[in-house]
Formats: sequence, structure tokens, C-alpha cells
Amino acid sequence: MATSLETRSLLDELRSFDKGGFFDLGHPLLNRIAESFVKAAGIGAIKGVAREGCYLALEGTKPRSSSTDISAKNNKKNPFPYLRGETNRKSLEAMVKSTGKESLQWGLAAGLYSGITYGLQEARGAHDWKNSAVAGALTGMTVALTCEKPCQEHVLQCAITGAALSTAANLLTGVF
Repeated sequence: MATSLETRSLLDELRSFDKGGFFDLGHPLLNRIAESFVKAAGIGAIKGVAREGCYLALEGTKPRSSSTDISAKNNKKNPFPYLRGETNRKSLEAMVKSTGKESLQWGLAAGLYSGITYGLQEARGAHDWKNSAVAGALTGMTVALTCEKPCQEHVLQCAITGAALSTAANLLTGVF
């Protein structure tokens, strides 16, 4: 009996991502947003785990005078005060929480930027630096609003930074 099951290697699966076979949600915009979100969320998760791992490694090499002294000093520097190695459960929970937050922020930024640039390209009929500038500004504003206490100045700075970075990336695409 012949089976119709196709056997594919992991390398074949990874190559299919470049062909746009990662998602098929029925519309190119939805596919693009979902793919951008998932890819960037994965990068954000890796960054979050690496950052927390480095923090734990560096924190473990320093002598401690007292726990209240350290927690008072590092509260602003360390956004995750439970990552102190007190118990494995607290450390693991804090790492998962920070990694999830990092993944969500990166995925939100990539999905939003990708969706806005695609929408502007379809609406205007052109893909140029103007689309990138608007998408970067809106994405920067949105990322700034995900902070704990966003202020108007911070939102504006992130919008300008997002517009500048995305415009520069668009203009330098063919150069390198």
C-alpha cells in the first residue's frame, strides 16, 4: 500500500519559510503580520533569556553585603527584582515573565510595522521612504505606550526614533 504522506527534513521546513509558507491566513496582509510577529517574538524571547542569563551570571559573581541593600540599589537598574536566586521557582517565574513581555513587545513592533507598511503600500500604490517613516513613527509610539509610565515626551522621542530608523533602513536597502 502506498501512502500519500510526504516526509520532509527539518532543513526543508526551514527553507519553506523563505517562500512564504509559514502562515496561510487567507490574506497577504494577515500572513505578513503573523509571520513578522512570530519571527520577532522569537528574537525577543531569545534576547530576554540571554539578558536575564547574563544578569544572573554577573550578579552571582559579586559579593553581597545585605539583601535590602542590593534590592534598594538595583530596583531601578533591575526591572525584575525576584531574579536574585532566592528560590528557583521565583527566578524561573520572573524569567518567564520577562521573556514573555520582551517577546510580546518585539512581536507587536514587528507585526505593527509590517502591517502598516503593507497597508500604506496598497493604499498609495508605492513603496518608498514615506511609508517607512509613517510606519516607523506609529510603531515607535505604540512601543513607547507599552512602557509602565509613558509620558508625552517619551512617546514623541520613540516616534521620531522609529521614523528615523525605518527611513534610514529603507533608504539603505539597496546600498549594502
